[in-house]
Amino acid sequence: MALQLMKLVVTASTTTNVVPQDQRFFYVTTAETAPGSTLTIDAASFFQDDGSAVTELPALAANNSYYNVYVNGVLQMGGLSTYTPGATTVGSLAINVPAGGDPILADTPIVLEVVNYSPQSTTVVSA
Repeated sequence: MALQLMKLVVTASTTTNVVPQDQRFFYVTTAETAPGSTLTIDAASFFQDDGSAVTELPALAANNSYYNVYVNGVLQMGGLSTYTPGATTVGSLAINVPAGGDPILADTPIVLEVVNYSPQSTTVVSA
């Protein structure tokens, strides 16, 4: 018998479901934030969809998450804010109000939306 290459014949199929976990946090400003300054909102100052207090801002999953900031219902540019996950005195959202622009007025609603994806994959291998 002549030499021959021996190999396995295997097929596999993978199904991946992308499962978003969306969380929204709300805040209403209590004072005006002038242009050129920063509005920093502590985790405990936010409230949830049901009106209950927030105790911790969620971590962002590496390479599988994002956050959006809305000021008075308008989505803001990403470079204007800094998100820090964590509990009270650690977790916060900082919004830099550009110099030369308009202030953030008192009683302005701020919405923080945090989206983490939890991909779940199943692989079936048949020989």
